[in-house]
Amino acid sequence: MSSVATATRKTARKAKGDGHLRRQEILEAAERIFVAEGYEGATIRKIADEVGVSSTALYMHFQDKACILHEIVEGTLSQLLERNTEIAGRPLDAVVRTRMMLDAYMRWGLEHPNAYQLVYCAASAAPTDPRPERTTELSGKCYEAFSGVVREVAASGRLRMGAADSAAQALWMACHGVVALLIVRPNFDFADAEELMQITLDGMLHGLVID
Repeated sequence: MSSVATATRKTARKAKGDGHLRRQEILEAAERIFVAEGYEGATIRKIADEVGVSSTALYMHFQDKACILHEIVEGTLSQLLERNTEIAGRPLDAVVRTRMMLDAYMRWGLEHPNAYQLVYCAASAAPTDPRPERTTELSGKCYEAFSGVVREVAASGRLRMGAADSAAQALWMACHGVVALLIVRPNFDFADAEELMQITLDGMLHGLVID
């Protein structure tokens, strides 16, 4: 970010009489910084400057940047759950819906890399930290919506091998590997992400499902 842009942002602080700072504005600014600079590179000061308020004003809404990230995660997971639920209810072939949900999952992960790593890659939080409970609940519902559609495939007798649970888990794990490696190994000479996602889906589903 240029020094000119930073200076402009710092001088654009909201006046004291402008009213309350919207939490959504903070969350959107924080996610932009998390994506651009990574979680470790983001600071409360940078987020406050992005929004145009003081760090003190930001602390009135969030205790620390971890709280901000957890709220971002909840919001993005809610979007994924809404998407999965909508796809699961479509009057389409179960295999088509399975592919659509896996595709949506990978795209969600690449669009929200910090949220993805926190939910699916980070070590478990301390038992005394209450914030991940909602995250765990949402991610569980996302998986249940997906695995329910795979159970439809299994019930129709179209699985070449395995059972509904093992098939759903294998599909999910394969797609997780694609997303996780694209996120954590940005300097590796990967093929085009779009091509990798489609090859993964085609290879897994053609090998697992009877046409």
